[in-house]
Amino acid sequence: MRGAFAFFLAGIVGMAACGTGGGVDVVPSGATTGAGASGGAGGSGGDGGAGGDATGGGGSGGVPGAWCAPIPACDAPPPPPGEAVDWNAVIPPFGAPNHRGRDLFLNPGDPQWILAKFSYGTFDDDIKGEYVDVYVQRDCAGAWEHLGTATTTEDGEHATVEGVEDTGGRVYFEIPKEKALGLGRHRAHLVVKGDLSTTDLFLEVVPKGTPVFVSDIDGTLTTYETEEFVALAQGALPEVRKDAAKLFDVLVSKGYHPFYMTARPEWLGARTRAFLDQNGFPHGIVHTTLTKSGALGSEASTYKTGELTMLAQKGMIPTYAFGNTDTDAAAYFNAMVQPDERRVFIEFDDTVHGGRRIESYTELLAEAEALPSLCQ
Repeated sequence: MRGAFAFFLAGIVGMAACGTGGGVDVVPSGATTGAGASGGAGGSGGDGGAGGDATGGGGSGGVPGAWCAPIPACDAPPPPPGEAVDWNAVIPPFGAPNHRGRDLFLNPGDPQWILAKFSYGTFDDDIKGEYVDVYVQRDCAGAWEHLGTATTTEDGEHATVEGVEDTGGRVYFEIPKEKALGLGRHRAHLVVKGDLSTTDLFLEVVPKGTPVFVSDIDGTLTTYETEEFVALAQGALPEVRKDAAKLFDVLVSKGYHPFYMTARPEWLGARTRAFLDQNGFPHGIVHTTLTKSGALGSEASTYKTGELTMLAQKGMIPTYAFGNTDTDAAAYFNAMVQPDERRVFIEFDDTVHGGRRIESYTELLAEAEALPSLCQ
C-alpha cells in the first residue's frame, strides 16, 4: 500500500469514516475494441455463452438465491497478461498502482457491468484514455475469457452506473448479452496495458429475494473504530473481533450471502479485502465509498442508506445487520431490517431505533447454529 500509505496524513480526518457518529467504537469508456460505444465485447478468447449454474440459486425446495453449496474460493491464477503497450499519455503514471474494482450484486436480466478505478501514487492520480483488458472467469472456475479492451474515462465522460459516478480514470464495461453471466459468483480480472498492473472484482448474479446479511467493518469486525488507520500507519492489518468470522460462516452455511459495507475511502479497498481474507471471513460482496475521504457522521449514514436502497431495488433486504455506531443503526433502520433484534450492535446501545446490543460474537453462535437451513 505504498500509494495508499501517504493518504494517512491527508485522510486522518476520515479515521471515523467507517460509520462514526457515536458508539464505541474501484475507444470510449464502457466500450470495447471491436464493439464501439455500445460497451459490448470485441476481443478474443472464450467461447461465450451464458455460463453459470445454480450455485447460489437455491436448492430444491429452498429459498431462491440461497447459498446451497460452498462459496467458490475464486483464487485461481490470473490469465497471462499479454504484452505491454505504450502509454497513450505523454507522461506515464508515477508511483505504485492502487487500482480497485467494484463488486456487484446483479439480478438475472440486468445489464451486467464491470466497473473499476485505475490510479497511481501518493495522491491517487487516475489514468485517463488508457487501455484496460477485461477478463472474466465464470463461476470462479474453468478458463478465463477475454471479453474486450476498455478505455479509462475522462472526468464525467460516462453516465453514473450502479451508483458509480464518473470521476475519471474509470472503466465502465458492459458484458454483451450473448456472453451474460449466469446465476452464481464470478470473478473479473482487469489488466492495464501500459504496465500490466491489475485489479480484480466479483459479481454475484442472484434472483430477487436472495437472502443476505450486511456488516460494517470498522469497530464492528475490527476491535475499535479507528483501528484501520493506526494499523495503516504501522504497515499492518487491524486485529479482528473473536468469533466474528465463525458467526458469518454459520450464516453462510444456512444459505445467506455476505455483504460487507464500509464508509472507508475507496483507496482502502485492497486493504479491506486483505483484512477479510486474512481473518477467514466468508467471501462476499465488498463495498467502500467511492470517494478519497470516506464518509463521516451523517454522511456515513446517508451513504449506507443509499447502498441498502440499491440493494433493495434488487429484491434483497438484509435479514441480519451488524454494526457498532448510531450511523449503522440509522442506516439499518432505514433499510427496514426487521425484527429489531436482527439489527445487532457490538458494544453499542441503539437507544433510538431499538436494535440489539451484544458484547461479543461468541454469544450468537448457538443461536445461529439453531437457525433453519434456507436450502431445505
